[in-house]
Amino acid sequence: MQDRTPRPEELEPVERISVDELRARQLERLRWSLRHAYDNVPHYRSAFAAADVHPDDLRELADLARFPFTGKAELRENYPFGMFAVPRERIARLHASSGTTGRPTVVGYTRDDVRTWARLMARSIRAAGGRPGDRVHVAYGYGLFTGGLGAHYGAEELGCTVIPVSGGMTERQAMLIRDFAPEVIMVTPSYMLAIVDELERQGIDPKTTSLQVGIFGAEPWTEDMRREMEQRLDMHAVDIYGLSEVMGPGVAVECVETKDGLHLWEDHFYPEIIDPVTGAVLPDGEQGELVLTSLTKEAMPVVRYRTRDLTRLLPGTARTMRRIEKITGRTDDMMIVRGVNVFPTQIEELILRTPALSPHFQCVLDRQGRMDTLTVKVERRPGVAEDEAERAGAALVQQVKSTIGVSVAVQVIEPDGVERSMGKMRRIVDQRRGR
Repeated sequence: MQDRTPRPEELEPVERISVDELRARQLERLRWSLRHAYDNVPHYRSAFAAADVHPDDLRELADLARFPFTGKAELRENYPFGMFAVPRERIARLHASSGTTGRPTVVGYTRDDVRTWARLMARSIRAAGGRPGDRVHVAYGYGLFTGGLGAHYGAEELGCTVIPVSGGMTERQAMLIRDFAPEVIMVTPSYMLAIVDELERQGIDPKTTSLQVGIFGAEPWTEDMRREMEQRLDMHAVDIYGLSEVMGPGVAVECVETKDGLHLWEDHFYPEIIDPVTGAVLPDGEQGELVLTSLTKEAMPVVRYRTRDLTRLLPGTARTMRRIEKITGRTDDMMIVRGVNVFPTQIEELILRTPALSPHFQCVLDRQGRMDTLTVKVERRPGVAEDEAERAGAALVQQVKSTIGVSVAVQVIEPDGVERSMGKMRRIVDQRRGR
């Protein structure tokens, strides 16, 4: 792999300021953001009053813990535009979630918000190893989903050549990687696996492509997945984090020179880690749920937004800003099987250590009588004999039991037997509903 570390002079000054300077800037911006939300969003005005708190009560950063949380429920209750803090004519862009569990969550951006987002995405791509002049293959979905356009605007802001492929048409994805020779690809990790499989199906060794950096986000993935990607493609595999409700991709990113957690751009977002049950703020280093407050958003400020993502806050290394540990899972994708908490990333980690099995898998929840059951459907790797794959499946049953502490069934299926996703992979299939 090529060295893709950015030179010191390429960094923005804020990436290297002292912690004290950063905290002072955060406090100033946080005071503005709370006042902006209170003055212009009826929901926040009533929520602050119900919590008996006022923006003037924020005298230090720790005082933020007195303010109420925001969650998807509040966003959906104020659908579509009730959380906006500026007049309609100042909204330059609208995005929204898929709304698979109810009303979509709608987010808005002013022109300055769009510029800020582009600059933060450019900062993220550079930190991940992208360089001005690189060709960037964007295979995130375009449209109301923030991934495609967020990556697109950021790459252009950095001075890259953008290849706006979007998701789907996997054969075409492989052809364009071969013909357009991009140095950077931005895509979900699960869909990258589908592209790699397609390259191999076409007789192309993935290691021979032009790709130098893969910037993977929109779903949790493991260190074992990183090793799989880097070995199969001979490129840097770097994690990026974001969520539409807070901005989109580019809230945090790994630095290519360390790959030791995602530096969160604290000059624009203030992070907290809370106990997901009690809501109490936890000290840095303890695992809990990530909560984010926007510091500079005009159209739709968010105060103490509960991301549902589980992680830890760690000191900065390659940058001044603190890091978040790789997301291990979400409070809303945690499976509880016979009293044991299970995350898909734990299953993925064990599968990736089993050479006969493919990283393409799904967790199928069902119920027998009063007992919940979990079946892991996983593909055997191409070229692996069926009996060898079955032995690997039996071994996986034992590994899950000894490592995670829960009994599961493993169903080894043929290659291409698990549905492919053009975006976020559907890791959990819950067949218990309605029973």
